[in-house]
Amino acid sequence: AGTPLYNVKAYLPVMESFGFTADLRAGTSGQAFPQCVFDHWQVMNGDPLEAGNKTYDIVLATRKRKGLTEGIPPLDRFLDKL
Repeated sequence: AGTPLYNVKAYLPVMESFGFTADLRAGTSGQAFPQCVFDHWQVMNGDPLEAGNKTYDIVLATRKRKGLTEGIPPLDRFLDKL
């Protein structure tokens, strides 16, 4: 009697959460309704300016998603030129 209700609690990195609601609803024919709540920050190891690690990949993916150039611009682009 009634529909089954499932409560799933998980930690989802913010980078992985973009599009999560749409994917979940599409995969369940619109029957699942996620409720995402921020829980905590976690420091990631690695240098975001050095290629070959996860933090660098996240920076590149974020820049691409925001429509910025993929490469991180050099600091001299932001210094005042007198």
